[in-house]
Amino acid sequence: MTTPTQPIIALDVSTLAEARAIVARLGNRATFYKVGLQLFASAGPPAVEWLHAEGKRVFLDLKLHDIPNTVARAAESAARLGVSLLTVHALGGEAMVRAAVDVAAERTGILAVTLLTSMDLEAVGTAFGRPVRSFEEEVVRLARVARSAGAHGVVCAGTECAAVRALDAPPLAVLVPGIRFAGGAAHDQSRVVTPADAARAGATYIVLGRAVTAADDPAEALQRAAVELA
Repeated sequence: MTTPTQPIIALDVSTLAEARAIVARLGNRATFYKVGLQLFASAGPPAVEWLHAEGKRVFLDLKLHDIPNTVARAAESAARLGVSLLTVHALGGEAMVRAAVDVAAERTGILAVTLLTSMDLEAVGTAFGRPVRSFEEEVVRLARVARSAGAHGVVCAGTECAAVRALDAPPLAVLVPGIRFAGGAAHDQSRVVTPADAARAGATYIVLGRAVTAADDPAEALQRAAVELA
């Protein structure tokens, strides 16, 4: 039986008070939340500790990218906080990803970020200093780096999810951000998919940000996503 795709609600806000308001509005409908750079830079570890006290799981999306020793120490601290998932950049290389895995993987799943969903091919080519023919080719290449390093999975756009899932065993979990409902605004995202598209492509997790948290009725929007995922 296929494992259902798990929705994660993004707390992309600047204060813990704003985060509390979102969690209160969603109540028991949501059990897994993302704490990213914006909230963590403002509230720090207490944001994670508060969510755990509320009975929620936490995805700490810090996209670590530094020398292996520095990333290892940061990942170790994150694992002590009890977060379920933590991101590092695959572009940091196998040694860096493995450094995070070695210290945290028993408690925390390490996800390697491939190509940001805000980037188009021109932006990727400029960053890499060479022509890039397809997102899929580059994402699969970085996914292989993550797998060699022992990562739990990768972060990629829904448009590349199926290609990652098709890699030879061992399988990688795939977290898909950039989720929008059909007809919804893409905002600053370049490669977006619907919850249903992500589920069909084999996403293990999806991150629901503005599509839910900026909706007039966040609870109704989350229910809409749940229907699509089913």
